[in-house]
Amino acid sequence: MFRRPRRNRQSAALRGMATETHLSVQHLVFPMFVLDGQKMRSEIRSLPGTYRYSPDTLLYEIESCMHLGLSNFILFPAVADQLKDKTATYSWSPENFYLKTAREIKRRFPECCLISDVAMDPYSSDGHDGMVIDGEIVNDETLPILAKMSVAQAAAGFDMLGPSDMMDGRVGYIRQALDEQGFAKTGILAYTAKYASAMYGPFRDALDSAPKSGDKKSYQMNPTNKREALIEAELDTAEGADMLMVKPALHYLDVIHLLKEKSHLPIAAYHVSGECAMLRAACGNGWLDFDRAMPETLLSIRRAGADVILTYFAKEFAERFPEGI
Repeated sequence: MFRRPRRNRQSAALRGMATETHLSVQHLVFPMFVLDGQKMRSEIRSLPGTYRYSPDTLLYEIESCMHLGLSNFILFPAVADQLKDKTATYSWSPENFYLKTAREIKRRFPECCLISDVAMDPYSSDGHDGMVIDGEIVNDETLPILAKMSVAQAAAGFDMLGPSDMMDGRVGYIRQALDEQGFAKTGILAYTAKYASAMYGPFRDALDSAPKSGDKKSYQMNPTNKREALIEAELDTAEGADMLMVKPALHYLDVIHLLKEKSHLPIAAYHVSGECAMLRAACGNGWLDFDRAMPETLLSIRRAGADVILTYFAKEFAERFPEGI
């Protein structure tokens, strides 16, 4: 045999030279949950090892991450029910603890990259990403609300905004509002292909943001569809998105690969709470070795084409693999 692929696997040095995919902490974003209050740190029961933080304890956790070289964070607010209403007015209130927390993070750690969440569901009494009128999640009436929310987040110091609502036209509407208010440097990480997945359960537990009625299938993508992601990517790109995201990641590696092949923008992938919870459970039962399975999982997402990976395992990866793999 003249072709023997095993020749390039004979030693660690040879395997190193032939390595096709690299993963380091700079590719990772750490999702974090913040709630109003002080001296609070509560574990999410359905996602062990992940916590909800009050602003003061969140600052300590971010400082710990920064020492590990992990400097990219996406922040989600757990909002009390009494602050929620049908039009999500608390989302742009000057008293919003989420916005105050972002200001303090950027004051303390100006070198970090802080990404927001733009959607109505954390602030909506209906629990939907869009405005509900007569039982319908309406599209165009939602856009001005998202724009107000986005401008408030940009003013608070977020480096990049993450519209996760999946309303048609929201990227362009937000981009125009940001530019008109002098926030041309604020980026947009578009949730381009966000699927109506069964993998979001622990996340909704963390924020208590499940819909009060119905589901999200009229605006999140159908899990059966792949080519539709190209339509969403084309629209988000034309409307001014700076990065495109696929969510979930592991169950949609083919979509990540497709967008990587077809788009010139960076591709992000959200390794969502349910996907992480499954691995935690398997490792907790002794069925898998976390120190081997976790990096292999993240490598698979990176190999599929993700330039950026949002994962609840970001800090643990930084602790175990400071030089990357």
